[in-house]
Amino acid sequence: MSTGWSIYIIAIVALNIVGCVWLLWWTGKRRPGDPAPTDTSHVWDGDLTEYNKPMPRWWINLFYITIVFGIGYLVLYPGLGAFAGTSGWTSARQHDAERDAREATLATTFAPYGGQPIDTIAQDPHALELGRSIFANHCATCHGSSARGARGYPDLTDTSWQWGGDPDTVLATVLDGREGIMAPWEQVLGGPRGVTEVAVYVQSLSGTATDPALARAGKTRFDGICVACHGRDAKGNPALGAPDLTDRVWLYGGDYESIRTSISQGRHGVMPAHRGILGETRARVVAAYVWSLSNTPKQPVAASP
Repeated sequence: MSTGWSIYIIAIVALNIVGCVWLLWWTGKRRPGDPAPTDTSHVWDGDLTEYNKPMPRWWINLFYITIVFGIGYLVLYPGLGAFAGTSGWTSARQHDAERDAREATLATTFAPYGGQPIDTIAQDPHALELGRSIFANHCATCHGSSARGARGYPDLTDTSWQWGGDPDTVLATVLDGREGIMAPWEQVLGGPRGVTEVAVYVQSLSGTATDPALARAGKTRFDGICVACHGRDAKGNPALGAPDLTDRVWLYGGDYESIRTSISQGRHGVMPAHRGILGETRARVVAAYVWSLSNTPKQPVAASP
């Protein structure tokens, strides 16, 4: 804050304080010629009268005490321009102190799970409850409170995993995020006709009834271009994030128009990294919860205290 603005704010605050004191003093005193408290010239309906009684002195004094309190507050805490206050308090310092206290509590709560394998953590009912809470706060925005996802956001309760569903891979996805890119292929495939043929062939891979001639032509194009990511059997490649095209699980929709759009315009999906948001231990706990949604732990263990 510049010196000019600081002086301006201090002047405004001082003027308001002085104005409040003057207003209380001016309106609270009695002047020569004022009517007595029991005198009035305002009468309604013959017996309703308005008296000229000032506020009790103790009430006026409470207003003065409030002003003194306000001045003391401005001395102790920031409020007078660039003056930081004699107490040294700042909202940032209080925020950091409260954050550190909360982080210490969380560290104690999650300490038993530090470094443990995901499938081991998934056997602890208490850990799964903690993971469910973390998921609700950080993951449900995209994947839904039931973890069943939505268009463009994968269902975490099935067994179809774009990047792999083993415990270590799920943890890596939570910690460091993923970025899946499907490039637009319309020009490479020879225009709209080529896109149509490949879209029809891709539909046929999951058992949808299609035009056999278009599907055969689409297979030829698929085998020349798309196999690089999705493989000759079209079952995908988790190392690249290329999905299996032979099941009935579709991230962006399995109808003809959705598949055609994916091929012609491409797709770009991003799973943000949560290492810096959650830390490794909490990421392990929520990863264990996510993994447990599609995997049954072999042998439950006693919950951690």
